[in-house]
Amino acid sequence: MKLIYLVSGPTGRTPQGRAEMARRREFLNRHASQGVEVDITDIPSGPASIESLYEEYLSIPETAKRAHELEQDGWDGILLGCYGDPGLDALRELVSIPVIGAGEATSLMAASLGHRFSIITVTDSVVYMLEKMVRNVGVGEKLASVRTVDISVMDLHKDREQAIEITVEEGRKAIKEDRADSLIVGCMSMGFLEIAEAAQAELGVPFLNPARVQLKFMEAMIGSGLSHSKRAYMTPPKMANGDAKSPADLYHVKN
Repeated sequence: MKLIYLVSGPTGRTPQGRAEMARRREFLNRHASQGVEVDITDIPSGPASIESLYEEYLSIPETAKRAHELEQDGWDGILLGCYGDPGLDALRELVSIPVIGAGEATSLMAASLGHRFSIITVTDSVVYMLEKMVRNVGVGEKLASVRTVDISVMDLHKDREQAIEITVEEGRKAIKEDRADSLIVGCMSMGFLEIAEAAQAELGVPFLNPARVQLKFMEAMIGSGLSHSKRAYMTPPKMANGDAKSPADLYHVKN
């Protein structure tokens, strides 16, 4: 099984970004099952991080084009590399191979682990985005709260211990005040820093790492011989009838 983790931003355009991508590749392969190979790629342009709806929308066109290319290159499945699942529905329209969003996968998993779950994420600017995402997944009634550590995506790496400390504090509030019985870290950078694993022992409830859950969700789907329904995620008509060969062609199809 060959999987590709698709970052919805131009992360690999700096030495620091390339090092981070290599670290994420190592993490994913460390947690992958035997016989599963995971690589990582990004997009040529877009926001450095996604911390607003505008940045989310900016990331989608290039991510969609890259997903289409990856299917042509023979990958078995795409792991969408942003917790908010930007453009997940659109990517599924463009390809037939499974595309798994971390936000969707962890929301469905958390909903099966208890009665109410909370998400601990980065900043207030993404709270509405994540609430909307959970509602779209169909488990909004089980969302207890979305809480933040008030640290930007780009700053998380500067002080991991502080991020863990605040996550534990917000997790305790979610359990006590919001009656959450499971938790999710709602940011892929938090996931790859293994903040959930560091905080779970202190909090005593399941704490989902989106990077790990997304990977295992994909393994289970492909291992079961499944992919998303093309009845639900129909190929864009202009591509289905041959007027457009790729997402880029959709800009130029003549009437």
